[in-house]
Amino acid sequence: DEAARTMMAYAENVAGMAFSNAGLGMVHAMAHALGGHYNLPHGVCNAVLLPYVLAFNSRSPVCRERFMTIAAAMGLQGAFTPDTAAPAVIQFVRQLSAGVGIPANLAQLNKVDPADFAALAELALHDTCMSTNQITPTRDEVVAVYTAAFRG
Repeated sequence: DEAARTMMAYAENVAGMAFSNAGLGMVHAMAHALGGHYNLPHGVCNAVLLPYVLAFNSRSPVCRERFMTIAAAMGLQGAFTPDTAAPAVIQFVRQLSAGVGIPANLAQLNKVDPADFAALAELALHDTCMSTNQITPTRDEVVAVYTAAFRG
């Protein structure tokens, strides 16, 4: 489908311009480590990890405020507060991912071993993308996010 491929190329270009200006954060750092270690597609790693990283980042007051803007941009209906916007956005992301066939957790990728999470966390912490995350996580926090994403 040439029209669909053209629109995907356009979307990739626009996304590239956006994240080049904003930074990629924890989800990309974790996806780089995960995908590189297991030879998994980067986009799939990002999509599986995203709800769990969003939940982690929702601890930040700055991020909770931003979730209200994100909810509005997604077209979510409701009078969101900083405390209610994050769960709504995370649920929407989960539904969107499920709708396009993204696995709900890392276990469904059938390659990921929780025994590797500490080493993957070390790699993610040293990834340049991590420097733009609103919260600077500890190694144990990154392991906890991988673990949550594995369990689903």
